[in-house]
Amino acid sequence: MLAKSLKPVEWVGSSRKDMKAMPEDVQDTFGFALYLAQLGEKHPGAKPMKGFTGAGVLEIVEDYSSDTYRAVYTVRFADAIYVLHVFQKKSKRGIATPKEEIEKIKARLKIAQLMHRGKRSKHHE
Repeated sequence: MLAKSLKPVEWVGSSRKDMKAMPEDVQDTFGFALYLAQLGEKHPGAKPMKGFTGAGVLEIVEDYSSDTYRAVYTVRFADAIYVLHVFQKKSKRGIATPKEEIEKIKARLKIAQLMHRGKRSKHHE
């Protein structure tokens, strides 16, 4: 059996620092989800993020000690997994992701696209 090669994980903005500030159990869950994404597989708890149709944006939600944490990443690009945003959901009303978090994810998706293009142009020089 051939070993699958792992896609690298690229952290956009403060996503890596934000994840390291979370409880260890939450980090473990998110880390495992990212590992599966690196293999081209999907964590059972990962779901497509609403409002990002076709962008390959997935979110994983983890409840820990009455708090809710989310990691958002994209598998759209062939060369890497881009972690767009990792945050603790503060809003207590409804399950919707707050607008400011959605805006941050959209901005970071654009950054990931630029990072991806930069990698591709280096390979074609």
